[in-house]
Amino acid sequence: MVTTQLQNSYLNNIQNQLSALLAPDYIDFVINHDELTLWIYPGSLIRSFTLLSNDPRFLLNQLVDITAVDYPFKTQRFEVVYHLLSLTHNLRLRIKVSLPENSSITSIEKIFPSANWFEREIWDMFGIVFENHSDLRRILTDYDFSGFPLRKDFPLSGYTQTTFNNDSNSIIKESVKLQQNYRNFDFPSPWEPDLLSLVQPSIKINTGEFKNND
Repeated sequence: MVTTQLQNSYLNNIQNQLSALLAPDYIDFVINHDELTLWIYPGSLIRSFTLLSNDPRFLLNQLVDITAVDYPFKTQRFEVVYHLLSLTHNLRLRIKVSLPENSSITSIEKIFPSANWFEREIWDMFGIVFENHSDLRRILTDYDFSGFPLRKDFPLSGYTQTTFNNDSNSIIKESVKLQQNYRNFDFPSPWEPDLLSLVQPSIKINTGEFKNND
């Protein structure tokens, strides 16, 4: 309990300092499970990240990860999520930016060069455009891939399937075909024990006599 109280007091102090530093560019702070999450406006991304990286009280100058989340029924459909780390102060901060569909966000590549591949992956998987990115192209899928696989409205099977044809020594792309015969799964599982064999004592009938395993 004492440790939790000290942690909450520490995070509340950090939150107050961040509020003073980033005002009026932040939207909200949340402390949950001993973690601090900050919501900021898309237009304040560069200023906020520059301050967080350079201010000696925080020195959040290591970008751990960038990811995104798709909420298809929200007006602000996407959340871009950044995780920053300060090795100097042993401090972590999660930053979230909400975006409507078909909008863009500024790249932070010039502040954190490692953002290059993170932002490319988000573009590839979600279709979120990062303005001023030096090389915004697909990184996990084919260059002519159609759609964005981690959007909730993307079909699980995809649209096309790609195979390599040994005879023609070429890549073949065709529409996904999931036609499949009916399969009956009503059979004993090989991973489940034979419950009858576990019943002790068991009774066996042999030539009209009852025998006990004992």
